[in-house]
Amino acid sequence: MSAALLIDSRPHSAVRSAAPSAVSYRPHTPVTATAVRMVSVAVDDYVAAVAAGHRVVDIRSQRQRDADGIISGALAIDPSVLLDRLVPGSVNALRLASSDARWILVSSDGHDAEWSAWHLQARGVAGTRFLLGGLEALRERARRDAAAGHVGLPLSEQGHRDLAIIAAH
Repeated sequence: MSAALLIDSRPHSAVRSAAPSAVSYRPHTPVTATAVRMVSVAVDDYVAAVAAGHRVVDIRSQRQRDADGIISGALAIDPSVLLDRLVPGSVNALRLASSDARWILVSSDGHDAEWSAWHLQARGVAGTRFLLGGLEALRERARRDAAAGHVGLPLSEQGHRDLAIIAAH
C-alpha cells in the first residue's frame, strides 16, 4: 500500500457535521495543578518590587556590562552559569539561592531574562521574575523621569549599604 494523500470530497458543511471517527481524550483531572504566576515585572513596577525584597540579577555578559554600564545594586552573573548559581542544591549555588528566593533578572532587552526566569521557575525557584524590556526599558524610564524633572530611581536599603561600602574605600 502506497502512502497517499486522502482528500475528503464531501462539502464543508457535511465534514463539520460528521461524527468524529476517533474518540477524543479528556483527562479526569487537570493536566497542571499549579497556578500560573506572573513572570514579568513592568519597568513601572521595578522600584516597588525591589523595595518589596526582590534581588536584581544582571544576567548580561561582562562584555555587555563593560559597553553599557552596570545596574547599581544588582548581582552580576554571567548567563552561562546563571542556572548553576541560582538553583538551590546545585554544586555551585550561591548561599542566597533557595526555592523561596525572589529574583528579578535583567538582560539587555528582556528576552534572555525571560528565558532564564522560566527555566529557574521550572527548577523550583518560583519567585523568579524578569524585567519586561530589560535594561533598554529601564533606561527609557530614566529618560522619561529626567524629562519630567525626577532625579532617578530611588535606591533600596541594599543599594544604600552598597554605596556606603564603596564610599568607605
